[in-house]
Amino acid sequence: MIHLSSIPVENNTPPEDWKSILSQSKITTKELLEYCKLDHHPLASSDAEGLFSLIVPRTYLEKIEKGNPNDPLLLQVLPQKSEHIEVAGFTENPLKEDTFSPVKGLIHKYPNRVLLITTSACVINCRYCFRRTFPYGEHRQSKAQWKDALNYISQRKMINEVILSGGDPLIQNNDSLFWLLSEIDAIAHIKRIRIHSRLLISLPQRIDKEFVERFKMIKKQKIIVTHCNHSNELGDDVKISIDALRSQNVTLLNQSVLLKSINDQPETLTELSEALFDTGILPYYLFLLDPVAGAAHFDISLAQAKDIYKQLLTQLPGFLTPRLSIEIPGEQSKTPIGII
Repeated sequence: MIHLSSIPVENNTPPEDWKSILSQSKITTKELLEYCKLDHHPLASSDAEGLFSLIVPRTYLEKIEKGNPNDPLLLQVLPQKSEHIEVAGFTENPLKEDTFSPVKGLIHKYPNRVLLITTSACVINCRYCFRRTFPYGEHRQSKAQWKDALNYISQRKMINEVILSGGDPLIQNNDSLFWLLSEIDAIAHIKRIRIHSRLLISLPQRIDKEFVERFKMIKKQKIIVTHCNHSNELGDDVKISIDALRSQNVTLLNQSVLLKSINDQPETLTELSEALFDTGILPYYLFLLDPVAGAAHFDISLAQAKDIYKQLLTQLPGFLTPRLSIEIPGEQSKTPIGII
């Protein structure tokens, strides 16, 4: 097992602080292409930055194959001309989450669990993000305002799980994050705290010694759901952080989105599941794309998804096969997609 203490240090220089890396993550399309050693890209549109800003940490950029315009990591973050095209059925509010928000900052769609919108910020802006147009301003919270959400949870004993989402919950500073986690931890009927984060994959340096020390003080069952779509996103830096969390009995799961030209081949998904398990993360969900405006170019048909999944089932054992699912507004669970 790799530990945080084994992070290589050259010339006695300490590892770069994750906040320093984060502070340099807002870039332009031109800078992105230059970093990837591409003079131009036929799909690129700097104007699309106005629709959704371009944010990519250097730790993610380093894993993009230089000179390859079809690199699957590059295509997830590249602002594209297609984002300007209006496509029927693709809307700014695909999951209608605002209809399930009884208290500011809280979404209660499923009977026994609630989701807290902890921040609008992400360490990386994936172009297919279903919350790329989410009205975060209506859910911005201070500690005093969080009390309403915490009271809502405390008064409803049918709720046994709290999910932190965003944005990315782990982008918050430790004082803010662990204040909120401690408040949730103190609610007697809560059994589990779940954190959904893309940060573990795109900026794993966030899981430093201070984070691990403070996280182990939270007594509830702890689950972190990572978001990884391609095996190239994984590496030694991710494994170091995952091992540190596993040493504290944190359950690690992964959810992926099925994306055209990125992971829409059964062989690619097989490699992903195997790489995740080797890293210490169990595949959990494989979602069809949420139809958010500006992301239609990532979509594949339901028939294609079923065909890919049928082939995937023949290549993986059951415990490494994520559940092919879709989120339908108004339903009280994720909806599994049958393939018979």
